[in-house]
Amino acid sequence: MLKIGIILGSTREGRVSPQVGEWVQGVAEKRGDAAYEIIDIADFKLPFLGEPGGDTSGVAAWSEKVAACDGFVFIAAEYNHSITGALKNALDYLRNEWNNKAAGIVSYGSVGGARAAEHLRGILGELLVADVRVHPALSLFTDFENGTIKPKDVQTDSVNQMLDQLIPWATALKTIR
Repeated sequence: MLKIGIILGSTREGRVSPQVGEWVQGVAEKRGDAAYEIIDIADFKLPFLGEPGGDTSGVAAWSEKVAACDGFVFIAAEYNHSITGALKNALDYLRNEWNNKAAGIVSYGSVGGARAAEHLRGILGELLVADVRVHPALSLFTDFENGTIKPKDVQTDSVNQMLDQLIPWATALKTIR
């Protein structure tokens, strides 16, 4: 069975990415087509790449966790028209562990996180991660109430459509790793 990591891309206090990740996991697990696991980059406490003296004790565990996955769903918050610095740093720490895998993106922000998702697509391409077209985009204005996720049915449908694309791509790419 495929292993799909649901990567929480924000580490900021008060973040909603854990809620979004749990919602995506709940939708995904009903499908029975893969093993879905939430992976919180905050748990690995990665220092900024290249800064001297940082505690790199979490890097090996991060590498192992990403390497064990066949594909990913990135939960991408939009900060300043892009992805978070923490997600960019986590992506940059690894290279081969990402190669020849598939990914879907679920973004959120004032415009559904669309700009973050587009930025993330370019980064994933460089890491040899094939991202799928369908992209659930959650609006902070219509899919959340008082900081709590309340997605519309169309968003659940969109997650399933994204996974309908992700699973075959992850399956196909597994054959070349």
